[in-house]
Amino acid sequence: MQLYLCEKPSQAKDIARVLGATRRGEGCLQGQGVTVTWCIGHLLETAPPDAYDARYKRWSLDDLPIVPEQWKLQVKKTTGSQFKAVKRLLGEASELVIATDADREGEMIARELVEHCRYRGPIRRLWLSALDDVSIRRALAALKPGAETYGLYQSALGRSRADWLIGMNMSRLFTLLGRRSGYQGVLSVGRVQTPTLRLVVDRDRAIAAFVPMPFWTVEATLEASGSRFQAQWQPPEDVCDDQGRCLKPEVAQAAARAIEAAGQARLVKLKTERIREAAPLPFDLGTLQEVCSKRLNLGAQQTLDVAQALYEKYKLITYPRSDCGYLPLSQHAEAPALLAALLGADNSLAPLRDHLDASRRSRAWNDAKVSAHHGIIPTLVTRDLGRLSPQERNVYSLIRARYLAQFLPQHEFDRTQADFEAGGERLRATGKRLVEPGWRRAMPESLTPPKGREAPPPQALPELREGGSYPVVEVRCRDQLTQPPKPFTEGDLIKAMKNVAKLVEDPALKQKLKDTTGIGTEATRASIIQGLLDRGYLVKQGKALAATPAAFGLIDAVPRAIADPGTTALWEQALDRVQEGELSLVEFVTKQSAWMGKQVERCLGLTLTISGPPPAGKGAPWKKKRRTGGTKAKAKPGGAPPRARKPKVKPG
Repeated sequence: MQLYLCEKPSQAKDIARVLGATRRGEGCLQGQGVTVTWCIGHLLETAPPDAYDARYKRWSLDDLPIVPEQWKLQVKKTTGSQFKAVKRLLGEASELVIATDADREGEMIARELVEHCRYRGPIRRLWLSALDDVSIRRALAALKPGAETYGLYQSALGRSRADWLIGMNMSRLFTLLGRRSGYQGVLSVGRVQTPTLRLVVDRDRAIAAFVPMPFWTVEATLEASGSRFQAQWQPPEDVCDDQGRCLKPEVAQAAARAIEAAGQARLVKLKTERIREAAPLPFDLGTLQEVCSKRLNLGAQQTLDVAQALYEKYKLITYPRSDCGYLPLSQHAEAPALLAALLGADNSLAPLRDHLDASRRSRAWNDAKVSAHHGIIPTLVTRDLGRLSPQERNVYSLIRARYLAQFLPQHEFDRTQADFEAGGERLRATGKRLVEPGWRRAMPESLTPPKGREAPPPQALPELREGGSYPVVEVRCRDQLTQPPKPFTEGDLIKAMKNVAKLVEDPALKQKLKDTTGIGTEATRASIIQGLLDRGYLVKQGKALAATPAAFGLIDAVPRAIADPGTTALWEQALDRVQEGELSLVEFVTKQSAWMGKQVERCLGLTLTISGPPPAGKGAPWKKKRRTGGTKAKAKPGGAPPRARKPKVKPG
């Protein structure tokens, strides 16, 4: 019997339908010589410390660091019946096809079951990026040898164990240190969550420490051929800051008087250039979350949940947890059929029909830049559009628009810069004239940013000629104040996590963070942010995120390496070597254990200073989230938290 092991029931149902496995069995779907079964995310979880020794049920500084000699997995109680079904089927299978999500975590979900249940038969790998019938059939015809993706599992296992070492040891350590200092909350620490928290803490401190500085601007209204336009004064460099802002009011006021007295502005230089903008790439998840935060006011987890529904429930889009915006060249041949399906399903796209060119090949089609997953695009399935909620339709419209944009012309406009002289002062006017809307025709006009947040439209300059003089109609001198950094929104924080390489100085680590698109993954960033909210480290103030007192105290106390995104880059470098077979899993975990022991030793004597009450989050901070179906379920690997009373510990 050939057994297909899927990650979730909905995924299994889609694959089983194509395989003809329609007969319902216990925890599976069966057909002629083939059975399809499913996990519900992780059916197994890393055992908590007390599974290794009962004394670890009570949190104590004396027991740190906790480093398992032989790592254990245990069956999750909530999905125990499905585990029994999968174990039985693995025992009966003559061949296994791993059909979990095509990524590092998906590989681990399947392989940990294979090892735990001691399956020893042949293994092949189904590599899927979409759940429509066409994509499934194509992937079934190109099954990979199981050995080809085994390195992904080793890498995932290394990441999981190293995360366990940090989460269990540092969370217990800082919680106990906090109790010793009178703080009664649980202080959770993690490899990704703590550097992410530091981003918000640093931003909040920058806002709090910000001192507004006054600066002055001069704007002149000029006239040509009966049309008025604005020109900005260009102050001399010696009175400006590094942003080109004039810091001396007397200089700005004198300039305004001189321009007004002149009455005419002579055009010294006129330059016009044609700008051609290529279409934006199809979405990766992080970019989708960023855009949905700005345009739809959706949180990161909300966006992921909607995208997951569009993928699993409706089959309208390809795999949403992608970290890549590029598309494989092999899919370009499907463009005519896909464009026809999209146009036929929605009459609002009719104006695009004459402008779309299915033979157009944008920069998005690039095999060299496609990772394990390609950009998020629509599928041929269009029959369910009427069933979508407003949020689902809006997110789908954004994804669809980015795909349609690949088959539209470039966006073209003429940008003009006009430099004037008036009363010995320099003025500059800039203008923009649309030449070809191009791919912008596909952008949903109904999904514009909220009113008041959109940038003012650029002015169109009237016809001007070099050497000509133009009347000065009005001059305004304004005093302004520099603005503090803006607090993070969820979309901004996703972007900052992706671009965290900017904060790292080491060139090699900076490049690694660029290669791995920052800290966290497309699949986990939303849950990291939600976890910080649930644990009470962050609170929402409208759309903005703000750090709580517990967050400030923790970031001040943890070792710099724990809160430094460069540490993640070092880990990813090592995990790449594990995946390629250049470094063994045992050697990687051994090094991480030794490093963790040193961090614990250095921190034992710390005195924490945390003000305010313990955070009142929704979830227990010592609970780690693991993938369960399309959502993140909470598992409890850390054992019970210490009691509210101060524990009896020896001075560190």
